[in-house]
Amino acid sequence: MSLERWQALTLEQQRRFAALCPDLVVELSSPTDEGPRGLTALRRKMTACQSNGARLGWLLIPDERAVEVWPASGESQRLEQIELLNAGPEFPGLQLQLAEIWAG
Repeated sequence: MSLERWQALTLEQQRRFAALCPDLVVELSSPTDEGPRGLTALRRKMTACQSNGARLGWLLIPDERAVEVWPASGESQRLEQIELLNAGPEFPGLQLQLAEIWAG
């Protein structure tokens, strides 16, 4: 989360578990996420994060070599067979190399 959001909390809120959604949410699906039901649950979680203020979400799906990008507002976008994931203007300079994730 940004320093600005953290500093907006009271000292009491900072001392406890902060009930804030992170600015960036990254989820990694695994083979134990059973079929569509598992991905459906992860997508619901991404939607909830989006609704609660996440600026960007990435749902990585190694079995499909795909990433679903969840922006702060709007529809998610599915990217397939990419090797480099770029966070764009929300998080300048943040990139994720996907080759090791895709390799398992």
